[in-house]
Amino acid sequence: MHDDSGQGLVEYALIIAVIAVAVIVALVFLRDQISNIFSDIGNNLT
Repeated sequence: MHDDSGQGLVEYALIIAVIAVAVIVALVFLRDQISNIFSDIGNNLT
């Protein structure tokens, strides 16, 4: 008999980890554009 009770949790954790890494990589590559967008928003609010 094989116990697979923790398998689903591990798979979800791996998926979340991959998504987190992808988000971090995207933020690193897009930080200049993101900062420009927030600067424009701040300038338009004042």
